[in-house]
Amino acid sequence: MDFGHVWTAMVTPFDSKGKLDLDAGANLIDHLITTGTDALVVAGTTGESPTLSAKEKEELFRFVITYTNKRVPVILGTGTNDTASSVAMSKQATALGADGIMAVVPYYNRPSQTGMFAHFKEIAASVSLPVMLYNVPHRTGAHMLPETVIALSQLPNITALKEASGDLEQMAAIIEQTDEDFFVYSGDDSMALPALSIGAHGVVSVASHVIGEQMQELVTAFKTGEIERAAQLHRFLLPKMKALFLAPNPVCVKHILKQTGVDAGATRMPLISLSPEEEVLVESFFS
Repeated sequence: MDFGHVWTAMVTPFDSKGKLDLDAGANLIDHLITTGTDALVVAGTTGESPTLSAKEKEELFRFVITYTNKRVPVILGTGTNDTASSVAMSKQATALGADGIMAVVPYYNRPSQTGMFAHFKEIAASVSLPVMLYNVPHRTGAHMLPETVIALSQLPNITALKEASGDLEQMAAIIEQTDEDFFVYSGDDSMALPALSIGAHGVVSVASHVIGEQMQELVTAFKTGEIERAAQLHRFLLPKMKALFLAPNPVCVKHILKQTGVDAGATRMPLISLSPEEEVLVESFFS
């Protein structure tokens, strides 16, 4: 899964009636590719995956793969809190031509570490695609421990981790105890540089929707040894990264995208649009 260093966790575009808007999706994909995105992650947290039906996911997956047309790799979010459904969707992703899949720690069920291992092992065994694990405990209610990740990394096609716990010690332990061809990505924009400093490969980014070129510059500066430049960029961009989470993700990033002429529509309920006061506050960080 060496698909570059800045992956975008792509928002799902909706029209004014809350339906999938694939025309807007085409505009969004072109925007992302031309502003520094190395790979697209579709139907993850930022893509509002819990609100997408199985039929909508298939339609979205098919469209993104077709429209992207190999310009950048496409990783499809196929993980759910049901192993059988996750396996079925992962097989579908393979048939559609995905470059990889991302599978989140099962939410709501709160499985044991042994249960998590069994869940991901079954998903990985069902496909030949590379699999990215996704640990985001503040959303799922379940935290995947380093030893579980390390054990899973020994399976042949589990090749990456999106780590969104914000725990640098956990990231360091995983990086230290996995093979060189297992890649750890920060799942938080604000942790991108700290994660890179301990050996992470890159970031699965929300902010890259609107500051993609700067995110790419930050990572490139670090990778080429311009550490002070990377630190300066991190400090400069940090308020913008934080501003995108002043309301539940992806409410803010969809709003700022619209302000920049890339309209991906609003979010689906129960996420609601920003109030006028919130709009002014979020926009102030990007003016």
